[in-house]
Amino acid sequence: MLGQYRVGAAIAVSDMHRAREFYEGRLGLSGGTDSSDGGRTYPCGGDTTVHVFPSPQNVGWSTATQLGWEVDDLERVVDALTAKGVAFEQYDQPPIVTDAKGIAAFPDGKVAYFKDPDGNILSIGERLG
Repeated sequence: MLGQYRVGAAIAVSDMHRAREFYEGRLGLSGGTDSSDGGRTYPCGGDTTVHVFPSPQNVGWSTATQLGWEVDDLERVVDALTAKGVAFEQYDQPPIVTDAKGIAAFPDGKVAYFKDPDGNILSIGERLG
């Protein structure tokens, strides 16, 4: 039933000022609109959105990826984000084993993981084929 409706990602942060510096300044999100919960919703590709909202008690506790973007050239995007000060995670625990840039290869694509200032795990990925 829900598969017919639009969906957007939401991520809790402890400090909106610090979050905006990261999501706008480092990740390059723009065109966001303020929301009544004190957060900000950013448009992304394919008519999708990322909503960043303050919730100091509920941040950074998950060890799973909170949201991810699909990109067409992962190496180029990793290089651009690294130049903006984004640090990519290093994993050496199969099935996630990263190279020096922080890119993990899987049979259907590759993924790089990084954290926002609250420790929320985010990713960028590229599908193969």
